[in-house]
Amino acid sequence: MNLAHAIGEDKCTIYSQDISQKSSSLLRLNLILNNLVHSIQNIIQGNTILHPYHKQDSGRLEQFDYIVSNPPFKLDFSDYSTDLDTKPNNERFFAGIPNIPKTKKDSMAIYLLFLQHIMHSLTARGKAAIVVPTGFITAQSGIDKKIRKKMVESKMLAGVVSMPSNIFATTGTNVSILFLDATNTGDVVLIDASNLGTKVKEGKNQKTLLSEIEEQQIIDVFNTKEAKDDFSVVVTYDDIEAKNYSLSAGQYFEVKIEYTDITQEEFATKMKGFESNLASLFQESKILETEINNNLKNLRYEN
Repeated sequence: MNLAHAIGEDKCTIYSQDISQKSSSLLRLNLILNNLVHSIQNIIQGNTILHPYHKQDSGRLEQFDYIVSNPPFKLDFSDYSTDLDTKPNNERFFAGIPNIPKTKKDSMAIYLLFLQHIMHSLTARGKAAIVVPTGFITAQSGIDKKIRKKMVESKMLAGVVSMPSNIFATTGTNVSILFLDATNTGDVVLIDASNLGTKVKEGKNQKTLLSEIEEQQIIDVFNTKEAKDDFSVVVTYDDIEAKNYSLSAGQYFEVKIEYTDITQEEFATKMKGFESNLASLFQESKILETEINNNLKNLRYEN
């Protein structure tokens, strides 16, 4: 709805599909209150992964100019995972479907399916913002890496913002916001905002709150693609490929070495100190070596 207000309520249409009937009903009410009544018919309650509702006349999934999503990260979808292995879904879930674990089925990474679904549902000029667990941006293998590789090869990655811990009070999982832009053929901006925010108590949970100034800092750096020490970095698609498709800003920060000018006398004093410490350590090492050998000789086998 915020996007719709920015674009103009009379210039856009909202589409939604949510497995929760309560969420869908609340959204319909909000559309009435926000001058978006014409979108009510597009608010569908249902399973987006198993039965995507919004389709074109040809039967192909509908494609959108803007998609925002905060998908569930872990969920047991073993009951219908085999139903997803169909020819139409092979194109939608190009990187694969997570395997069913023998135990802890509720830990199945369903967000990987939502990510692929969103990528498949963007128009040629489409943009998307998706909340993902931060572990996704650095996973070295599996479906996670295949998805990131596709984003790079298709030149549809705009950037990533790694958020502070506990930015959501309902989960302790560290999250990042993934930004896609099907028209972004240029640089990619990676932001490490993990050190921003103020920690507060919300009920029994601890939450991190960003100030308006901090939020604006993230927005400005992202939009201007500005590189700031220990905060943001601007990279090319080739740079990302060279880093095994990692989307963590920290892996691209330059390692800075500070130099201090000292006199020859200061240098000589430091070297003598190092030599003295090293000699002392060597002496201690010899004493320990002797004690260990003596202890080994005193060991006896007893029946």
